[in-house]
Amino acid sequence: MLRLLLIFLAGGCGCLLRYALSGWIQRLSSSSFPVGTLAVNIIGCVVIGFLMSLFTGPVLLREAYRLAILVGLLGGFTTFSTFGYETISMTTEGLFGLAALNLLLSNGLGLAAAWLGMRLATIIYGS
Repeated sequence: MLRLLLIFLAGGCGCLLRYALSGWIQRLSSSSFPVGTLAVNIIGCVVIGFLMSLFTGPVLLREAYRLAILVGLLGGFTTFSTFGYETISMTTEGLFGLAALNLLLSNGLGLAAAWLGMRLATIIYGS
């Protein structure tokens, strides 16, 4: 029961953090391209890559806390559901180039960022 409560609370925090950060970045960009969503996805991918390497190697964490952070906080923070909606919306508006760009950048940079997070954890903490 503690595990579910921690995931629930952390997920709410992740959602609020995503809302604040992606909105702030989007307002700064003043662009119709979803820069805020892209930035949050990339940040989330770096963090999850880093923490997954950390939690499976040098830093062991109780399962309830690990799930709260990875499933709750980062699950609430990353926005691939929003990414899907925004990409489809762009195609329905005829913005095929922007939709393709969003698809390529979110996935390509997300994978690179997850790899970077894993490498950083290995460099800093070893494995």
